[in-house]
Amino acid sequence: MLNLNSVMIGTKQPQVLAAFYEKVLGKPADMADQENGFWGWQLGPAFLGILNHSEMGGATKDPGRVMLNFETPLVKEEFERIKTLGVKVIKEPYDMGRGLIATLADPDGNYFQLMNPMG
Repeated sequence: MLNLNSVMIGTKQPQVLAAFYEKVLGKPADMADQENGFWGWQLGPAFLGILNHSEMGGATKDPGRVMLNFETPLVKEEFERIKTLGVKVIKEPYDMGRGLIATLADPDGNYFQLMNPMG
């Protein structure tokens, strides 16, 4: 049996993404190593990491290939809060039949979604 432990986002601008996700998540990184270009947050049972990666540059070429999903019962409210951070809105909140979902993009163009709990 496998459990998802973490997701790492490689970037050439780790400080920019770290500052962005601190605002989105509403808290500072749980781990930060600015010297080595690493920031991370424990989010429930999974860990989200931002890592300086020399081979990543510019906007992602396939932003929807891998998406982060942040679960919240307050999709509309969180969408409005996060939208004020100047993020790119991909899709406003809509009903997907099992709750609301909204899609946005981080400064590298990676998609992330806000969604109602599924369980």
